[in-house]
Amino acid sequence: METVLESNILPIAKPKWLKVKLPIGQKYTELRGLVDKYKLNTICTSGSCPNMGECWGEGTATFMILGNVCTRSCGFCGVKTGRPETVDWDEPEKVARSIKIMNIKHAVITSVDRDDLKDMGSIIWIETVKAIRRMNPETTLETLIPDFQGVERNLDRIVEANPEVVSHNVETVRRLTREVRIQAKYDKSLEVLRYLKAKGIRRTKSGIMLGLGETEEEVIQTMKDLRNANVDIVTIGQYLQPSKKHLPVKEYILPEQFEKYEKIGLEMGFRHVESGALVRSSYKAQKHIL
Repeated sequence: METVLESNILPIAKPKWLKVKLPIGQKYTELRGLVDKYKLNTICTSGSCPNMGECWGEGTATFMILGNVCTRSCGFCGVKTGRPETVDWDEPEKVARSIKIMNIKHAVITSVDRDDLKDMGSIIWIETVKAIRRMNPETTLETLIPDFQGVERNLDRIVEANPEVVSHNVETVRRLTREVRIQAKYDKSLEVLRYLKAKGIRRTKSGIMLGLGETEEEVIQTMKDLRNANVDIVTIGQYLQPSKKHLPVKEYILPEQFEKYEKIGLEMGFRHVESGALVRSSYKAQKHIL
C-alpha cells in the first residue's frame, strides 16, 4: 500500500509589517467591557480584526446580521457555510440596542449571504437600519451588503434605508473571481455598485484583497472598473488565510506597493483610498461619510 505524503511546501512566513500592537486605551477598554458584559456580537471581536483598538477608539464598530452561517462558500472567508438558522426578527432591535449601549458614533453593518430566503435577507436589512436610526439618531451608518443576486427590488430596500455609505466588495480581480468567490460574479458586483449610485446613494464603496496571485496590472484594472461604476471609496488590503482549508497566500504585498495603489487610486478620482497590509473593509469607515 502506498503512503500518501503531505506536501513539503511550507507556507510563506508573515513579514514584520503584519505584526499588530495589542489594542489599548480607555475607550477600547470601556467598549471591551461592555461587549463582554452584555454579550454583544461584533465582527471586530469575532473576526479578531487587527484594527479593533484603533476603530473602537474612534467610536466605530462593525456588526453582522442574519446569523453566522453563509449559503455561499467563498475560498477566502472564515464564516461557516451551510444551512443558516431561522431569521431572528428581533435582531434589528438587538443590534440597535448594542450600538446604543456601546455609544457607537459610526456603525458598519454587514451580513452573511442568505440565498435561501426569498428576499435574500433584504427585509431584515432595512428593518435593522430603521431600528438603529430610531434608537441612535446621531449614529451614522455604512451597510456592507451582499449582492442580493443583483435583484433590484432587494437593492431598492437598501436605497430606501439610505445609509450614509453603501459598500459591496468585489474582493479580487476578474480572473480570480471564480476561484475566490465561487458563487459570485465580478460583473454582477459592478452592476450592483453602479445601480446603487444611479439610484441616489451618496457614497458607494468596494474592497479588494491582495496576495491571491493577482498582478499589478489586474489590480489597476479592477480599480478602473470600480471608478467606471462610479464607486467613491476603495479599500485595498492583504489577504490572510483563515485556516488551512482556505486559499493559500501566494504573496505578501510590500508596503510601498500599497502606497503606489493609493496614489493611483486618488489620481483616478476616488474620494478615499485606504491601502495597506492591515486595511479591512471598515478601516477608517467613519471618515468615508465626508
